[in-house]
Amino acid sequence: MSSFIRGTVVLMIAVFMTKLLGFVYRIQFMRVAGEEAVGIYMTAYPAFIFFLSLVQLGIPIAIAKVIAELKAKGETARLSQVMRTSWLVTICTSLIFLPVSILFIPFLSETLLGNSASAVTLYVGVAIVPIAAIGGIVRGYFQGIARMEETAWSQILEQFVRILLITWLLPAFLVEGNAPLNAAIAMGVTLLAEAASVLYLWFKYKKHKKNTPESSAKDGPYPLKPLMSIALPSSGSRLFGTFTWFLEPIIFLRALAVSGVTAVAATSLYGVISGVLIPLLLFPSFISFALSVVLIPAVSGASAAGNISKLQERIHLSLRLSALTGTAAAAVFFIHGKEMAEALFHISDGASYMTLLAPIFFFYYIQGPLFSILQATNEAKAAMMNSVYGGIAKLVVMFVLASQPGLQETGAILAIGFGVLITSFLHIATLRKNKKTDTGFTMFALPYASFIMTAIMRPIFFPIGNYGLWVECGITVLFLTVVLFLTGQLQRNDIRHFKKLFARYK
Repeated sequence: MSSFIRGTVVLMIAVFMTKLLGFVYRIQFMRVAGEEAVGIYMTAYPAFIFFLSLVQLGIPIAIAKVIAELKAKGETARLSQVMRTSWLVTICTSLIFLPVSILFIPFLSETLLGNSASAVTLYVGVAIVPIAAIGGIVRGYFQGIARMEETAWSQILEQFVRILLITWLLPAFLVEGNAPLNAAIAMGVTLLAEAASVLYLWFKYKKHKKNTPESSAKDGPYPLKPLMSIALPSSGSRLFGTFTWFLEPIIFLRALAVSGVTAVAATSLYGVISGVLIPLLLFPSFISFALSVVLIPAVSGASAAGNISKLQERIHLSLRLSALTGTAAAAVFFIHGKEMAEALFHISDGASYMTLLAPIFFFYYIQGPLFSILQATNEAKAAMMNSVYGGIAKLVVMFVLASQPGLQETGAILAIGFGVLITSFLHIATLRKNKKTDTGFTMFALPYASFIMTAIMRPIFFPIGNYGLWVECGITVLFLTVVLFLTGQLQRNDIRHFKKLFARYK
């Protein structure tokens, strides 16, 4: 098996493990710290990611690409030059953006977020940025030399340390009734977990470096221009994505303030939505991500070879499996999502919104594969613009709806769903224009109809509440499976096709 496929398999396992451990961490965090502390943490976290994007400036992606090219040419002696240039650029961006971020925090917390209590958490978040930036550089190095194991294990280690610290350290320092301090301590837990992850990566990096020939010190750093020609374009896309996420809690809190909701209540609600409901809805998405990673290189290969039948086969298979995953997730979360959120996270308010979000998030499961297919068929720019339009639409609709006294948090929930729908529909419309792919809206109609049939008929044939939550979920999945077989969405030869697809890469 090639190093690429080996790395892909490791990555898929890592994504599942990381999501599973992250899910456990969120459960513990909500139970230990409470809704308000989680809300403060979740409003501060997007700002931390945005500050990190400014400091990284796309350098990790550039490192991975340049190092991969040098390795392919046999110029491994120049890898140390690339790393020297990368360290230099990151130090410069840190000296510029970290002081600006620190000075910006009082305005961000008091004026934009309308909650000065989040300031301490934001300061701790800024302290994580240089640590995370170091980790990003080393991850870029390992990705460039096609060693995904180090990145995978570092992510698993980070989540594992988070769970240990949130379970045993946070309760020891918890101050009852002081949500801002508890949120800051939780951000401190993130700092320690990130530090543990980076230390592991650094140890592996130094160990690998000993076995790699280096250029002499007098050769100096790698030329800046080719590195930045990759870093800056990629950072533009990432910066916009993180900036829209940075704006989301600001607009959410300001809109609810206009409609009469207090800052504390709005912050707690945002914590429930972004820290509980969305992660719960997205937990099964590791399947769609794995499909994107494994299947999309095959799409690129078929497209380059001009094999239209193979291109269509692989696109249809990836999208159908993603749609089936979304159908199962939508059915389970629509029928049992409220009880699941309450049982796992012990939340008192907001769990009922699972019923509203579940039917919409069916389209999130097909969004990742659609994006990858567009990239593989030379529609990367259109795919990026679709995401831009979806992000802008979400923010505009969120402020308009959430600021209405009659809608408030329901309007914010609808806006999140609207952003998912816009991006997904634009991806489908863009792909539909490419006649070679032979795709359109109709290929997702039957899976979605199967979800609707299950949502209506499952309570009629098997009344809900007679068994425990997890048995009820199992019954729903079995009922949906029967519906999928009856409608022809599942067939016996599906497993054989899937095995055949993987066999092509051995």
